[in-house]
Amino acid sequence: MKATIKKFLLSVSVVAGVGAISTGAALAASLTNPTIGGTSPTDYTIYDADATKTFSVAKTAANLQKVLGGDSSSPTGNVELAASSEKSGFDFSKNTTLSGTIGSKNIVISSLKSSDWSTVVAGGQTLLDTWLKANLTANGFSSVVANSSAYALAKSRFTNNIGRQRFSDPNISYVNQNDSTLEISIGLAGHLDATNLLLAGMTPSEQAILFSMRSPDKQGQPIQASEIVKVTYNGINSYRYSFTATPSGLSSPDTVKGNYEVKFSGAN
Repeated sequence: MKATIKKFLLSVSVVAGVGAISTGAALAASLTNPTIGGTSPTDYTIYDADATKTFSVAKTAANLQKVLGGDSSSPTGNVELAASSEKSGFDFSKNTTLSGTIGSKNIVISSLKSSDWSTVVAGGQTLLDTWLKANLTANGFSSVVANSSAYALAKSRFTNNIGRQRFSDPNISYVNQNDSTLEISIGLAGHLDATNLLLAGMTPSEQAILFSMRSPDKQGQPIQASEIVKVTYNGINSYRYSFTATPSGLSSPDTVKGNYEVKFSGAN
């Protein structure tokens, strides 16, 4: 029998990671005592869902438990950390966390602070450069990354138009563990098409230049990029994100939702 436990973590150190879409291994939706914390513990929103859309609900323990009960085939609702990130007065020096346990291990899943984006990760680059270059490459803009002027423009527009804030407030829809492999998967509710988020601040002519540099196989396709989560698990800090979404079948007032899934090895 494959029972899967779904729960939440705590720990610390730094690695960058990109997740993949689940192929349907036996995952369950059993979460034990999820709690919200961090240095801004009230800055979150719980979204429940019906068959077609998400909507905010009261911030109760029961609702938190309920919305985290999905998986990749049915992500249901979600909890948004740092929910005020795009509003005036947002304190980008603070974070909001979701924590608990998976198996015998603690886990903390956190929104990002401004300092996270300047953290040096893989290859001696900051998280901002690591993530943005991976994002552009995955979405067919590798020639932009290779062109220093084009990349500098994309980075400047993204940074100066609250791009970091937009991708720092993850919507967590589930956390599951496979009993057989111990692999942990986290569902991130996001925009099925994130083009407007990534290119916000660019003029039409700048966008035209960018798209002229896109690879032919990606022309006409949406830009996909999840928000980033900082995960502390088994003594290691990592940043997790994905550039591949599957339709969740849900929408919110501002977007058609996609499900991004990030995965990593769990511990005995």
